[in-house]
Amino acid sequence: MIREVDWLSGDRRFLGELGLPDAASIIRVRARVQRGQTMHAEARYYISSAALTAERAGLAVRGHWGIENRLHRVLDVTFNEDRSRLRKGFGARNMAVVGHFALNLVRSATDKRSIKRRRKAAAWKTDYLGTLLTGQNP
Repeated sequence: MIREVDWLSGDRRFLGELGLPDAASIIRVRARVQRGQTMHAEARYYISSAALTAERAGLAVRGHWGIENRLHRVLDVTFNEDRSRLRKGFGARNMAVVGHFALNLVRSATDKRSIKRRRKAAAWKTDYLGTLLTGQNP
């Protein structure tokens, strides 16, 4: 972890150079990731506006990946959010709200289906969709 980051807020030397005036620490996390049967080593970097201890940085990184795995990955895998052509403006914001609403709706079901299967069942079966919308257990 690096806490001497004043060089990040200095005067820009060229047009478009990234300036991070509120940066207080840079964190590097070494991770081992298993893809199939192969183990890979990776280094991940984070910039924080808080001067974190190593313990607090670890908690922040785990919290970030918890959100990533519970929300963003699910929205991408289940709802194909990354394939959306809506990138800016109210259309993108509105569809993000709809996606979060739909994810929370299918997560509320207590049946044994996966989130992806619940979403498909809600699209194909109006009675299943009705139970989700009314909060009844399917």
